[in-house]
Amino acid sequence: MQIQLKCSCGEGSCPEWAIIELQGVVEVQPSFQDQLQNLEIGKLCRPSSQEVYTFTVGYHELTGSKVLLKKPFLVLKKVKLMDAEQSSNSDSADSAKVELEVVGIIRHRILFKTRPKALISRAEPVVKERALASGSITSN
Repeated sequence: MQIQLKCSCGEGSCPEWAIIELQGVVEVQPSFQDQLQNLEIGKLCRPSSQEVYTFTVGYHELTGSKVLLKKPFLVLKKVKLMDAEQSSNSDSADSAKVELEVVGIIRHRILFKTRPKALISRAEPVVKERALASGSITSN
């Protein structure tokens, strides 16, 4: 079986994508269960010119690295084409011609294989001592 692909971006100029690989499970809160499309789960940063990335999800920070894939992946979009004859017959809608369009290419993955670092710190007790020293808190 031969599959026809259409690439309108030209040779060697397809947009580069990357896969983010996490260890474990990302759980969605019940209030967002029906709204997963375009849901922002964190921030991905590359703080320096090195191939080290940080991914912050809530109060957790993960550190990962960029890894080259053995074989690249294509990101495809399915496009249904309708002929003039097929558009007049509603019964032949199932036999519409399908074309695959190349959207991007994935050559790298960003791998986060270590446990997350907690970003929560304890409240400073110094604040309470400063308030007592300034006389803003009075005792009964």
